[in-house]
Amino acid sequence: MSKLNYMEYCFTVSPINPGNEILIAELSNLNFESFLETKTGLNAYIQKKDWQPDLLENLYIIHAEEFQITYKLNEISHTNWNHVWESNFQPIIIDDKCMVRAPFHSPMKNVTYDLVIEPKMSFGTGHHETTAMMLRYILNNTMEDKKVLDMGCGTGVLAILAEKKGAKHVVAIDNDPWCFINTTENLQRNNCKVVVPYEGDAALLKKEKFNTILANINRNILLADMENYINVLEKNGDLFLSGFYLEDLKAITAKCNSLGVQLISNLEENNWVAAHLKKI
Repeated sequence: MSKLNYMEYCFTVSPINPGNEILIAELSNLNFESFLETKTGLNAYIQKKDWQPDLLENLYIIHAEEFQITYKLNEISHTNWNHVWESNFQPIIIDDKCMVRAPFHSPMKNVTYDLVIEPKMSFGTGHHETTAMMLRYILNNTMEDKKVLDMGCGTGVLAILAEKKGAKHVVAIDNDPWCFINTTENLQRNNCKVVVPYEGDAALLKKEKFNTILANINRNILLADMENYINVLEKNGDLFLSGFYLEDLKAITAKCNSLGVQLISNLEENNWVAAHLKKI
């Protein structure tokens, strides 16, 4: 991929919940490619060729009285973006079993699963609470001989761990071209053999059935696409969801219940939630 210049918006959002979710939903319709949630809001990235000075003028949340939104605008290059990741991306350990590290980090002894992830502009390094909780669910549930679907795969980190835990076939899907490329590269870094990446969305889900579905996206997409997920989930299959807040859990579980899927458990970290559900 050629080097591209990006415009970076560093947003301060108050209240951050549900402000971030609304802001991401609105920016997604304006060709923004990637988002990085921060302690005070989020950073959003759009290619300079798609940027206009008045891009945010008609956003609802910018003018809504119940939110306070400020931002700083920077121009960055693809090369500089990678440097930012490298300078800030520290290895993480999940439950003393799984290490997520960049290629420039040395592996650690005494961890069962060593995942090498070059994040670039994709979401999913394990540092965000939602990714960490999804990794924890994979670690603590059986993947052996399962057919697994990873929706919104980002860097491919969940699909990679699913294969390392013994899944026999994994499909990884993301509608972001950058994520598709990034996942493909990370599959090669981790010598994956059974993960097949696709660029697209839930429309790709047809007749193939899965024992386990992983979806770390956001509340609105999960609700919109839930029926598509459950249609391809085998009976007694497991559905692991994240990317939403604690107050969204009721709406998520209600939608799942209406489609014959029941909540088994949920994890919570800093108001972010991951949920394990099972098809009846």
